[in-house]
Amino acid sequence: MSRPPLPPAMPALPDPAVPGAALLDALAGAAREAGEAILAVRARGFTVTGKQDDTPVTEADHAAEAILLAALARLDPATIVVAEEEVAAGRIPPRADRFWLVDPLDGTREFARGRREFTVNIGLVERGRCVLGICHVPAYGEMFAALNPAAGPRIAWKEDEAGRHPIAARRCPPEGPTAFASSHFAADPRLARFLRERGAHRIINIGSALKFCRVAEGAADLYPRFGPTMEWDTAAPQAVVEAAGGHVRLFDGAPLTYGKRGFRNPDFLVTGAE
Repeated sequence: MSRPPLPPAMPALPDPAVPGAALLDALAGAAREAGEAILAVRARGFTVTGKQDDTPVTEADHAAEAILLAALARLDPATIVVAEEEVAAGRIPPRADRFWLVDPLDGTREFARGRREFTVNIGLVERGRCVLGICHVPAYGEMFAALNPAAGPRIAWKEDEAGRHPIAARRCPPEGPTAFASSHFAADPRLARFLRERGAHRIINIGSALKFCRVAEGAADLYPRFGPTMEWDTAAPQAVVEAAGGHVRLFDGAPLTYGKRGFRNPDFLVTGAE
């Protein structure tokens, strides 16, 4: 499957002196390389196998993860990396206040079914919150990136065929929210009840972290998640949403944080600007 070409490289951020700018741009390059590997696997064909948790995995997951692990070893060798396929293989690093979370192919089910809604996710966690995020959408030729520090300026941008430009979450329009929902949990009665109570004007079912990114760029207003997710699924896109002015919270209003035992997330809600 062909995809739109990415534009020539542009400055990573409006102000290159912002801490993390060079790292963010280097990681965007690594995510792009991983995305090319994923598309190459799709082009030549692949098989799907199951992991112990009954989730699918392909050659593309492993190829992309190898690229990202090599890039992080080169760019930030002092920081541990928690990567989905490494954890699935039993290689779990010790707990730390600062660590990378890597999902080399978020949306493997969509990828295996020939759909386009899958992403490459790289997130950096410091003291429980994600402070940097990269979400690459290889099949669409889109890159979302963010710096989301606890203090200081937050920066979120998207790169597509039009170039690189800042993004911002929107306030909910008067006609009601546009909501994204997981394509695999669309029948959950909790989801239907929540969207009905919120007066959802439009509901779109897709997979992967792309749902976060659409809220971050102001194309939607809600993404309620009832059902299992892991920290590597959500860290990078959460950074993008929050840097763009949106929010990712538990349903009791508490923030979604990182470093949990087992890396499993509770239910959460993604919203735009308030």
